[in-house]
Amino acid sequence: MKQLFDKVSHTASRVTTRTYSTSFSLGILCVNKRLRQAIYNIYGYVRFADEIVDTFHDYDKKALLEEFQEDTYKAIERGISINPILNSFQHTVNEYNIEQELIDCFLKSMEMDLGLAKHNELSYEEYILGSAEVVGLMCLRVFTEGNEEQYQQLKPAAMRLGAAFQKVNFLRDMKDDYQALGRTYFPGIDMKYFTPADKLRIEYEIEQDFQAALEGIRQLPDSSRFGVYVACVYYMRLFAKIKSLPSERIMTGRIRISNHHKIGLLFTSYFKHSLHLL
Repeated sequence: MKQLFDKVSHTASRVTTRTYSTSFSLGILCVNKRLRQAIYNIYGYVRFADEIVDTFHDYDKKALLEEFQEDTYKAIERGISINPILNSFQHTVNEYNIEQELIDCFLKSMEMDLGLAKHNELSYEEYILGSAEVVGLMCLRVFTEGNEEQYQQLKPAAMRLGAAFQKVNFLRDMKDDYQALGRTYFPGIDMKYFTPADKLRIEYEIEQDFQAALEGIRQLPDSSRFGVYVACVYYMRLFAKIKSLPSERIMTGRIRISNHHKIGLLFTSYFKHSLHLL
């Protein structure tokens, strides 16, 4: 029965999310149950694409990504794929009418990671759009459940939240991106001399993104507001930890928030949400 295969596919996306990201997993658990699986399906898909370009060093990444892209479009058109991650993703794409242009944009950013080692302002903005902002829009399609007016209204904030998350990731992973993958995402930065002024400029940019995103989170439907807020709180706490460190510390290791601390943030967020203090 296809229903059984779909169940296996959804489980694969759920396990992928929980394995790779405790932050997003806890956030997803805080959205309405009817929406959770669709967000797992989106995360599983973007995670697999990211793995191709970031970790499959002993394989032909370009060929794998091209195959992944072709199989994505076939899955969406056919309404099925023998790849469980693609099968669950196509289900969400078709159910929530996620535009192909969002998927195209995302895959283009993944392709950029195969050949572009250092970004200028234009390529940086293009990469942020494809790797993060359109993923926020895919999730927003789920959160607004077909309400086009609400979707259009919240698009800018969803994009800014995706951008904030990605830029925090860039700061968190700066050492590994540069030393292991040879990538420099932030334009105009000399990675050999990452200065306090460089760090402050990037932090200001992220602060502006978070500020705009929070305004949008407050306007989300009840079914998703708390879950998105929880994910945002985790990233803001990580960002605060990064801000407290000197610029030279960024290049010495990955900054993390412990799972114990994340649970504490979850309860604090629930208290604020319950009292309408967001």
